[in-house]
Amino acid sequence: MMRTLASVAVFVVILALGGMWYVSQTTSDGDQFAQCRQSQVAGGAGAIGGPFTLVDGEGNIVTDQDVLTEPTLIYFGYTYCPDICPLDATRNAEAMDLLEEEGKIVNGAFISIDPTRDTPDVIKEYTGYLHPRMIGLTGSAEQVKAASQAYRTYYKKQMPEDGDEEFYLVDHSTFTYLTLPGHGFVEYFRRDISPEDMAQRVGCFVDNM
Repeated sequence: MMRTLASVAVFVVILALGGMWYVSQTTSDGDQFAQCRQSQVAGGAGAIGGPFTLVDGEGNIVTDQDVLTEPTLIYFGYTYCPDICPLDATRNAEAMDLLEEEGKIVNGAFISIDPTRDTPDVIKEYTGYLHPRMIGLTGSAEQVKAASQAYRTYYKKQMPEDGDEEFYLVDHSTFTYLTLPGHGFVEYFRRDISPEDMAQRVGCFVDNM
């Protein structure tokens, strides 16, 4: 019994994602990314990530299989976000550039949680300023909700006190998710991470693909 406990590392991970609690268990045995993980989330366990259908900046209906063809940093936000989203998305873009300098190609995906205002044209222009390999994705309210639920994110529209519906804000979670082709979700990053640290951690996963 003691040998069994010693040989199997079981991590009970409680993640406060989207205001809900999730528990995940994994062992380090057979995990090719064990040396890269810092969040203790089991890659490929199915707790986070999954298929989605959204609309890209050209107005085309796309799926996760169409857009997640390279290692990809996924962020859920919205273009009217006054401060947090621009900072986080810019940080992700800077990490992508640092990785490219090392010969590692990593893409970005900015998924809008405000499909009413973030039309394909708006999301295309927004991500175009951020990085040439960052794709903007939007869709119907139902499509966005399904993608958000797959990644266990949270968002909620907040109407201004004056009732002016044009200038509402959206509360939302601020994690960035790393997905790898053939593996799906493997890691998440909190918003306080620097571009340099993100690039280093992502690079470890890319090197061990």
